[in-house]
Amino acid sequence: MTRKLSRRLQELQKKVEDRPYQPLEALTLLKETATAKFPESAEAHIRLGIDPKYTDQQLRTTVSLPKGTGQVIRVAVIARGEKVTEATNAGADIVGSEELITEIQNGMMDFDKLIATPDMMPQVAKLGRLLGPRGLMPSPKGGTVTFDLPQAIEEFKAGKLEFRADRTGIVHVMFGKASFAAEDLLVNLKSLQETIDRNRPSGAKGRYWRTMYVSATMGPSIQVEISTLRDMKVGEAA
Repeated sequence: MTRKLSRRLQELQKKVEDRPYQPLEALTLLKETATAKFPESAEAHIRLGIDPKYTDQQLRTTVSLPKGTGQVIRVAVIARGEKVTEATNAGADIVGSEELITEIQNGMMDFDKLIATPDMMPQVAKLGRLLGPRGLMPSPKGGTVTFDLPQAIEEFKAGKLEFRADRTGIVHVMFGKASFAAEDLLVNLKSLQETIDRNRPSGAKGRYWRTMYVSATMGPSIQVEISTLRDMKVGEAA
């Protein structure tokens, strides 16, 4: 059954031409099409030339967005001993040891990011089936399994995001708020592009970048000219 588009979205789609837009032009249009009655996020949807069913073609990493995410990130930390005090002093919103693991098992999910120290991971492992589907399971690749709690807490609260390619090789990631200046969104999008290039899987053959679209949460998709974005220097995106 085909989902019927709202009149609002039908009108917005008329503003979007069927062509790749220059990066800043695309982000300016994204802002124009963010007309929902709540603060919309800016999203990127990127198709890569990878097949994640092969381990050497998987992409999972983090990106630090220079202009932030526009969100208040609630960080929970599972640690023990002096690391509990360290996490609390570093600004973690929720901190605990075995008792926090039990609370999460019982359904407590009042956090956006969960960080754990390596010595707690054997106990945290039991939360895998609960946290995995929500993308909240701590992992070394995601920077959420570490003894350096102050740095991890600071980075995630400042705008560090974890992302991965889904099973079809598409990356879906939020890179700011539609209320940001288009120039600030461009700085964040450039940072995302560089991160994806820097973490190209070893097994990726042929053309790595296929398509990139951006949109507001409830807005139409806008294609971005990838080659222009990749050729930009950091200063040009500032």
